[in-house]
Amino acid sequence: MAWTKYQLFLAGLMLTTGSINTLSAKWADMFSAKGCKDSPEHTFSHPFVQAVGMFLGELSCLVVFHMLLCHDRRRPEPKMNTGQSFNPLLFLPPALCDMTATSIMYVALNMTSASSFQMLRGAVIIFTGLLSVAFLGRRLVASQWTGIFVTILGLVMVGLADFISGNKDDSHKLSDVVTGDLLIIMAQVIAAVQMVLEEKFVYKHDVHPLRAVGTEGFFGFFILSLLLIPFFYIPVGSFSNNPRHVLEDALDAFCQIGHNPMIVLALLGNTVSIAFFNFAGISVTKEISATTRMVLDSLRTVVIWVVSLALGWEQFHGLQVLGFIVLLVGAALYNGLHRPLLAKIPCCANMVEEEEGNPAERARLLDEGRVQEET
Repeated sequence: MAWTKYQLFLAGLMLTTGSINTLSAKWADMFSAKGCKDSPEHTFSHPFVQAVGMFLGELSCLVVFHMLLCHDRRRPEPKMNTGQSFNPLLFLPPALCDMTATSIMYVALNMTSASSFQMLRGAVIIFTGLLSVAFLGRRLVASQWTGIFVTILGLVMVGLADFISGNKDDSHKLSDVVTGDLLIIMAQVIAAVQMVLEEKFVYKHDVHPLRAVGTEGFFGFFILSLLLIPFFYIPVGSFSNNPRHVLEDALDAFCQIGHNPMIVLALLGNTVSIAFFNFAGISVTKEISATTRMVLDSLRTVVIWVVSLALGWEQFHGLQVLGFIVLLVGAALYNGLHRPLLAKIPCCANMVEEEEGNPAERARLLDEGRVQEET
């Protein structure tokens, strides 16, 4: 079935904004400017300030939800399903997970390349699958276990590519690259906990996706904004790249923005893109399919990699390409993208039917599950 112009627009919007989200965050990290009190010029290394901007983008989804709700109520026959009433505090635990994982990933993005950052986020499949078995009682089928093991292999390849490039690339020290990669994988453990919490406690209340994203953004934005105050006084030594070597120096960030307004453009790109990316992702799931959304989310890794190469942000490494392909295969196996092909083969049709189990339940989880990217 041919896609409509609106569906093509949504797919393009998701692919574009998803790519801009990571690229703009990396772009901000590459700026240098003077800080407060005429401190020497230094790189813009403020991951927690960037995370606040990302949550502001998610919070805007709540504004969009209420705008759509007001517009729908003006119709003679309202059609918008707002879901059941719920306690907003249900979103606090997953929001805290989202806040922690996002902050760690922005720290890691300072240490490694944008493409490796995006590829290594595929590790979320491993931990989501394992936690789903442990805490949700889910039974993974053979192809999902295979997808997990293939994903592990792909992560090893990407990690080796970074290890090799770290010896040749002066822009990132080898120790920083390895630490950054490990931090990204650590963040995926927390992101997986977030997904399991959302599935167990949140989505059973049939909350509208825009409302879910916006409510988590609300908690993340205000909590992390308040945490910037104690972060300003917590010394972390050489772990931090800001002049005072504290966990986060928000004042230094604003001073650098004042000396180099281009940083605002990068931060604004991150904030706006995450809002449109969430909207486009939800709309793609609704208008086309959740499978298409997963494919587009994987394709943005290619876009990020190609743009990074074109801009000279990183060098070409064949092992990284191979690792990406293996990660793509692992994600396809875990998410069942191979099943339509196997279903056409007579000898494999029965195996596909057994693997699918309860298709209605799987479709519900795919439709309601929010792809992590927000970064």
